[in-house]
Amino acid sequence: MFIEPLHSKKSGWIEVICGSMFSGKTEELIRRLKRAQIAHQKVEIFKPAIDTRYDDTDVVSHNDARIRSTPVSSSQNILLLADEVDVVGIDEAQFFDPEIANVVETLAKNGIRVIVAGLDMDFKAQPFGPMPLLLAKADYITKLHAICVQCGQIAHFSYRKAGDGQKILLGETDVYEPRCRSCYYKAE
Repeated sequence: MFIEPLHSKKSGWIEVICGSMFSGKTEELIRRLKRAQIAHQKVEIFKPAIDTRYDDTDVVSHNDARIRSTPVSSSQNILLLADEVDVVGIDEAQFFDPEIANVVETLAKNGIRVIVAGLDMDFKAQPFGPMPLLLAKADYITKLHAICVQCGQIAHFSYRKAGDGQKILLGETDVYEPRCRSCYYKAE
């Protein structure tokens, strides 16, 4: 009976890309996943089923970069569908259930590179969904910034221009705009 040495086991890790709306999170996720595909790695991409803004199945950035994905209603489905892969991409992680943090940890323990993108804060400038747990478990974190539409400074807040107080409201520039700290708090 052959027992594989521990040092030869493939090591996985977790990368989290976070920031405000319009900061390029999805574009960066797609860039990394396409590079993995170019390297002939087996890649699977997932997004929450509720995110149908641009496409029912594809992950699509604001500038129309896109990649094929599988919409899932529960983070546990990712474990069932990520079979024999090298890289897993997950977009809009803030919309997943809290179990997503354990799902990505399990994938990484199984030798998979996991790349997660999501909003770190909601429109009230509060930590969004499971993102704090994902950031805590991440091996690598990339925080991206948008440009404040009010003053042109670096923006890391997602200001909601319309809608009620519900936490989740899918929208684009009709509903949200990136703002710097100063302009975000002036609007309150």
